[in-house]
Amino acid sequence: MSEPTSHKKLLFHPGSRRRGIYILPSLFTTAALFSGFFAIVQAMQGNFEQAAIAIFVAMVMDGLDGRVARLTNTQSAFGAEYDSLADMVSFGVAPALVMYSWALSGLGRIGWLAAFVYCAGAALRLARFNVNLEVMDKRYFQGLPSPAAAAFIVGMVWLSQEMGVVVEEMRWIRWLAAFFTVLIGITMVSNVLFYSFKDINVKKRVPFMTLVALVLAFVLVPIINTAGFLFAVALLYLFSGYLLAVMRFFSRKNRVSKAALLAPPDDSADNDYPADDK
Repeated sequence: MSEPTSHKKLLFHPGSRRRGIYILPSLFTTAALFSGFFAIVQAMQGNFEQAAIAIFVAMVMDGLDGRVARLTNTQSAFGAEYDSLADMVSFGVAPALVMYSWALSGLGRIGWLAAFVYCAGAALRLARFNVNLEVMDKRYFQGLPSPAAAAFIVGMVWLSQEMGVVVEEMRWIRWLAAFFTVLIGITMVSNVLFYSFKDINVKKRVPFMTLVALVLAFVLVPIINTAGFLFAVALLYLFSGYLLAVMRFFSRKNRVSKAALLAPPDDSADNDYPADDK
């Protein structure tokens, strides 16, 4: 005799629908995750140039997954979480291990602490970004974005490899690498604002020669020196945030000074003592 329906345990609510995973954007996210993992493997084997290239490939894949999801209307909470976890591997753990294997391992405890500062900074940066996603000004990032941070770290490694820098013969390179690794890690969790380029209207018309110049910049310059070009872009973006912070500081200071000059005089000092009625 069958059990009454009212006593059966329903696996799903009658009006609910099972949630699925959108394949196309997840494939791009998986490709980014694989690139970060591949970079770690290459760094462990001493192939630092291949490791740097793999992380830059991860940046391309990371930039595509969100755009593909929006274009195909396949955005989901799962995709957002998966993307954040993949970013932690590709732009948090992988760059820290690449830098540690390349230069920081020779500094002992200081080296792995510097690498950990970067790794922790990336984790905190991603967590804060996820929490403040709805309240932040879309024109700016609060703190250096983790892909830009990774571009600076591995760009430094890649450029040094192409220049033939031998870390074992130049000990000061290790300390320079430690300094920048810590600086980048702290910048990711700072309140320094970085322009996000999200308010640029790509549908707006531009002169034809401007388009030609952009094409030449992105085709000829990387061919001349790809590592140098990518590192220069990452370096300029890093300094742009601090330059913007300095400009905002002096602008705010000037506004305060002007407000003080335009404020009416304070006569309260003359009324501290009551008038003599005698």
